[in-house]
Amino acid sequence: MDIKKDILWRVYLCFLGMIVLGAVVLGRAFYIQRVQGNYWKDLGENLHLKYSPVNAERGTIYSEDGNMLSTSVPVYDVIVDFGTDGLTENNGKRFKDNVDSLSTELAHLFKDKSPLDYKRELQQGYKEQLRYYVLKRKISFVEKQQMENFPLVRQGIYKSGFKMEAKDKRINPYILLANRTIGLSRQDSTKNVGLERSYDSLLKGASGQQLMRYVAGAYVPVDGAKLEAENGKDIITTLDTYMQDVAENALMKMMVGNNSLHGTVIVMETATGKIKAIANLGQLQYADGTAKKDKDGNSIYAEDLNYGIGKATEPGSIFKLATLMSLLDDKYVTIQSRVNCEGGSKDFYGLKIKDTHPNGDLSVKDAFAASSNVAFAKMADQYYHAQPSKFIAHLHHFRLDTLTGVDIDAASARTTIKKPTNRSWANTTIPFMAHGYEELVTPLHMLMLYNAVANNGKMMKPYLVNAVREYGVDIKTIQPKVLVEHICTDETLAQLKECLRAVVDSPHGTAFKVLSKNTYGIAGKTGTAVTALNNKGYNKNNKIYQASFIGYFPADQPKYTMAVVIQNSKESKLVYGADVSGTVFKEVSDKIYGRFLSGKPFVATASADSTVYNFYGAKYDVKALFNFLKMPYADSAAKTSISEVKMKNNFSVLNTPLYSSASPGSVTPDVVGMGLKDAVYLLENKGMKVKVTGRGRVVNQVPAAGTAFTKTNNEIAIVLN
Repeated sequence: MDIKKDILWRVYLCFLGMIVLGAVVLGRAFYIQRVQGNYWKDLGENLHLKYSPVNAERGTIYSEDGNMLSTSVPVYDVIVDFGTDGLTENNGKRFKDNVDSLSTELAHLFKDKSPLDYKRELQQGYKEQLRYYVLKRKISFVEKQQMENFPLVRQGIYKSGFKMEAKDKRINPYILLANRTIGLSRQDSTKNVGLERSYDSLLKGASGQQLMRYVAGAYVPVDGAKLEAENGKDIITTLDTYMQDVAENALMKMMVGNNSLHGTVIVMETATGKIKAIANLGQLQYADGTAKKDKDGNSIYAEDLNYGIGKATEPGSIFKLATLMSLLDDKYVTIQSRVNCEGGSKDFYGLKIKDTHPNGDLSVKDAFAASSNVAFAKMADQYYHAQPSKFIAHLHHFRLDTLTGVDIDAASARTTIKKPTNRSWANTTIPFMAHGYEELVTPLHMLMLYNAVANNGKMMKPYLVNAVREYGVDIKTIQPKVLVEHICTDETLAQLKECLRAVVDSPHGTAFKVLSKNTYGIAGKTGTAVTALNNKGYNKNNKIYQASFIGYFPADQPKYTMAVVIQNSKESKLVYGADVSGTVFKEVSDKIYGRFLSGKPFVATASADSTVYNFYGAKYDVKALFNFLKMPYADSAAKTSISEVKMKNNFSVLNTPLYSSASPGSVTPDVVGMGLKDAVYLLENKGMKVKVTGRGRVVNQVPAAGTAFTKTNNEIAIVLN
């Protein structure tokens, strides 16, 4: 009996539990339907809606002369939704009927796979019912137009599942032109470089939004629910495409011909500080440090780093301008003061400083023109050894220890100017700093100093952007900015200009041979700094040279200031500042002057008994030419195949060139002024091996004319321009 009651009690309890549970379910259903009904309806709608970003069109970067340097073009990703209703209906009949012809068209258009490969790829995607399959990435607008007419695709997104997602691709129409300065625009803007990074906030604009609804297996735009994107603004740079092209070509020619490691050319407008051109080239190398070569065996170069702005090095003798400016401003010397160069070698506190060529007693002007290391080390040590802070204060005034403020970021652009409080300061620091060692500066820092001299003492802030433009209207313009009103006194300035002219115009000047032959006047300073290869020390096997020339032109009324700094390699035949960087400077300045500054073609003024034209050529070819033109001449040349021609008052004289092929012994001929054909003929007839750089006529040769050579040491490098 007790067992029966126990069983009944349990049954009643279970029945009661089921009644309570049913009541709870019914109550909850009533609550959801009647009380929360609107909430769940809205939520259901929202699950089928989403906002899709509408990308803004990135602004364009222009040169000052109106050419596009960086712009955006549309590219498209081809996306396939194999699960869309239009493909799956009727057991996939539409897909199966078109897959063969579609595969053939795709293979014909892209030429990357066979029709069979495309068919297999499409069939696999259909089999797996992939809803977002990327068939192709970054196809062009023309390819997109062609694809829209392909079988299946032309039936539209709802039947074919094919859609084209538009994206922007950043291109530089001039490819390498100022590539590192213009920079790169990446999806992650923090990885941008150059102007693309500095002006990213203006260039990128603001993204919009498009409300999308999920319908029939795909998201479609909701009409009237779009927030338009705000396109980016355009940037107008200070760069000139002609000057940039000239600078890059001249730099590339020297780099390839001389097998240099890296180099830069910066052209600045003297009065404003506008950077008109900035070329940067570096030798591409494998992991082991060997140079990458093209099919002709030449090193390959690219704009891998902004060497002009982003790399600080020991400047060498171009730094002597800062030392001379300090000495003159403090009135310790004038350019007529005398200094004993002690034969080109002097010991300073246990370390020896040498000149490239031995020098004796010189004026300060001549010491600057001849680039005497000993002279400048002696003067700086004499006047600043006991008061080094005074010298460092000058360098601070010259802004050599301050960021340039140029528009683009460069992580390594900070300079290093030692102070007496530094641990590494020693008795030898001042003598070595005076001629360009124990400090690190960028080419742009030195260019700013030289430009200040050219600009009558005003140091200008360098800049790369003229204006910000929106829909063709300038909304912001950048004006020139003076950083230092008076870099030095007027008296000092006049003496500095005289010294810079002497470097080029004086027969003893280091740039005389390469740069003196011009019609417009050049002033500047050469520099050849000894550099340790890969930081392995300055021993003979690891020593390489950095060649520099910084100057301005026209010398009397400067319009442009230019820095050329090239790091040579162990294989470089030319190493000195004038031979390497001076040659590049002259090619660039000649072309800029000819295009922008010369009001009329230069015509030499004829005067009695003056040499109007002087050239070299094959003797019998020259005589044949004169006979044909019925021009009078006198043959004073000895029995030699090459003659020097001097034309005076419409009368020509054929002479035997100095150290010609007829000269006895192994003596290097003088080929400066000759064309390539005649120079190579003469040199090879003498038994020399010739290495050629450039085009045109020979403007420099190493070794110099008259130098003895042997069968084992018979190489000669000639530079043409």
